[in-house]
Amino acid sequence: MKKPKVISLFSGCGGLDLGFHNQGYETIWANDYAHWACETFKKNLGDVIVEGDIEKIDPYTDSSIPDCDLILGGFPCQDFSMIWKQPGLNGDRGNLYKSFLRFVDAKKPKAFVAENVKGLLTANKKKAIQQIIEDFENITPGYVVKAKLYNFAEYGVPQVRERVLIVGIRVDTGFDFEHPKPTHGASTGRPFVTAGDALKNVKEVIHNNELLKISEKTKTMLSMIPEGGNFTDIPKDSPYYVKGMISHVYRRLNLNEPSKTIIAAGGGGTWGYHYPEPRALTNRERARIQSFPDDFIFEGSTTEVRRQIGNAVPPVGVEELAKTLLPLFSKDYEAVNLNEVRDNLLKMSFKDRLTSITN
Repeated sequence: MKKPKVISLFSGCGGLDLGFHNQGYETIWANDYAHWACETFKKNLGDVIVEGDIEKIDPYTDSSIPDCDLILGGFPCQDFSMIWKQPGLNGDRGNLYKSFLRFVDAKKPKAFVAENVKGLLTANKKKAIQQIIEDFENITPGYVVKAKLYNFAEYGVPQVRERVLIVGIRVDTGFDFEHPKPTHGASTGRPFVTAGDALKNVKEVIHNNELLKISEKTKTMLSMIPEGGNFTDIPKDSPYYVKGMISHVYRRLNLNEPSKTIIAAGGGGTWGYHYPEPRALTNRERARIQSFPDDFIFEGSTTEVRRQIGNAVPPVGVEELAKTLLPLFSKDYEAVNLNEVRDNLLKMSFKDRLTSITN
């Protein structure tokens, strides 16, 4: 089978692409506006990424953008994040999904996969996810759109990371797509991959493995926090006690469980912390927790690399989805009437569709 051809949007450093590449796909054109993320993408996935503002690129008229089988992308999620306020579609970045829509409308791929944060499901009083799905469904000739809330720990990633994956299948393909079932966890008979598993022999890796400078005060604070704990474990009568913070602040790994979610940026106490050593995680350790292989080398400063890793889709987490979609491109499936499937979905109340996304 020929490799399915991918256009990648909002590509970042390429985590989503890498997961699909590992299952036999090939990215032939990509875009992101962040310079160092583009440099990392080029180094690891090929010189096919165009650095620049996607809103200034016209996929209808730009002849340099090839046709493709699949469009991938994680449109910006800051306006949908559950950590911060949720302006959603009203935010400066919330409507960037429309650029994704333009590319799907212009190229008419057999399928698309869009990724976003869990907060998308509640933004704008749950109107954001409804509007986005309806807009994708209405692209001619029509797409069957099925969204699902994934916990990537259930797909082999050593990290509890919940993300929404929106998959659209062009109706004329007849491909009856269903999201893949979890591969790890109690329901599967396979244990979760733990943080301890992820960090085995990590000190032997050369690239992106610099230790961060850490103050004596932070070391003392970490000494008061047990495995898997956070700032709330510091006694209230201690001079090191801090309050009013969110749960990932001074969070230490529990080596016997998947890590809590790795984030992209933040001030003091947000880097994620080792156990038993009283220190911040290195970027390579963070990359391991995000399921990147050791030969995936990140470009840029320590802070910039942290941002790339924290913003990325963990590649191992989408490999099962990539495998599930492969028959669509080899035509190795029994076609069904997707117009009927689409009509049945459109008849459902959105409340019921939202329930199906989270179950």
